[in-house]
Amino acid sequence: MASGGGNAAAAAKDVVDAEVVIVGGGIAGLATALALRRAGAAACGVLVLERHAGLRATGAALTIFPNGWFALRALGVAHKLASRYDAYETSKVTNLETGATQVFRFAGNKNKGEEVRVRAVDRKALLEALAEELPPGTVRFSSKLVSIDTERAAGDSSVTVVLGLDDGTVIRAKVLIGCDGMHSVVARWLGLSEPASSGRSAVRGLSVFPNGHGIKRELRQFLSEGLRAGMVAISDTDVYWFLVNNTVAAEKEAAGDPVKTLREVTDNLAGHMPAEYLDVVRRSDHGNLSWAPLLYRNPVSVLLGAAAARGPVTVAGDAFHPMTPDMAQGGCSALEDAVVLARALSLAATPDEGVAAYVARRRWRAAWLVAGAYLSGWVEQGGTGVRGVRGWMVKAFREWIFYRFVFPRLADTMWFDCGHLTPPPPPTIGKSHHRVKSEPRVSITCRIRIRIQGSRPMIAV
Repeated sequence: MASGGGNAAAAAKDVVDAEVVIVGGGIAGLATALALRRAGAAACGVLVLERHAGLRATGAALTIFPNGWFALRALGVAHKLASRYDAYETSKVTNLETGATQVFRFAGNKNKGEEVRVRAVDRKALLEALAEELPPGTVRFSSKLVSIDTERAAGDSSVTVVLGLDDGTVIRAKVLIGCDGMHSVVARWLGLSEPASSGRSAVRGLSVFPNGHGIKRELRQFLSEGLRAGMVAISDTDVYWFLVNNTVAAEKEAAGDPVKTLREVTDNLAGHMPAEYLDVVRRSDHGNLSWAPLLYRNPVSVLLGAAAARGPVTVAGDAFHPMTPDMAQGGCSALEDAVVLARALSLAATPDEGVAAYVARRRWRAAWLVAGAYLSGWVEQGGTGVRGVRGWMVKAFREWIFYRFVFPRLADTMWFDCGHLTPPPPPTIGKSHHRVKSEPRVSITCRIRIRIQGSRPMIAV
């Protein structure tokens, strides 16, 4: 599955040729590499550059909604994960200010199979499920991208992307895909705007109960002034929890230190939360604990989309459309990107056309998800930084308009099906069996050495 970065001195003069280079070995990067392989767009020519020494397992877990399972099914790995994690259909939300508790169901009348349900999944398990489907040598670890350039050969319209790594290695590629996260080097080179702060942060953790936790399979959430907390069991022994808060000064000192983070959560931010929630938090695995600001890219910038493609260079996942986690669509949308991008490249006459087609197809949906996630989080939390009469108005809007009319529209996005990687067999006409002409495919030679129903569904971070 992977190869090391190699000796820096020996690699200083290395020049590597690759058809497709993907920067970043996270969910978007590995899914895109697998999608390209499944679609036959670059079966032998994909190289993934990961700057860390191994798979990035940061982050405790993520919720995968039906749109994510459709993408995983297209990638051929849905069955590996669905059998390991139980689905849940109920969300119980308690407003700690009023004491009211509401119960909602993630139900639906769309029979799409047992795999297509709502599940919280261990992030590391998802990465491993994707990575083990890739051929050995696909991922090059300890490989940090430091420069990007392009060149065009005389008399040839095709563009070659020239990449420089921190160890001196030079890689020449026909296609470059940036899957390197919110602070993407590739996105910066393309000219995409920097992600903006939402004014909120999130603590995420995974708690382990070796003898079992006995917690019911449902999403439990607790709303308070400027806070939204939640927890959900992902197995018989593991429970995923989160706390979304308006950004506080203590975050800078505590972030990166699991002991300080837990102390700040249990003693200050969430000290008034129910005992069942605090008990889960105190059992957190320190290796899976994170506290980070919630960033997003202006949806207008995403919608305009022109900067997301330049020739054979593009971005996917958080590098393209970073969003707040309030609709649990960051990972799901990255999986969608992988399928749509691989299919576009496999059907296009040139890499440039494939990249342009991908961005054109994704920008509207991506912008909608970014805007919907931001709005959802801001409203559900009672308005970031809003006080007094305005704060009361936001909460009234949340209870009487948002949950009843706005959120159901947002929830529909979670049943989006990105389609298959390989088109179905062309139809035949009568007895002559004339085939419908298919779209041209890129020829790449190997050179490298849920509709969610219910009146007020709530989404886990």
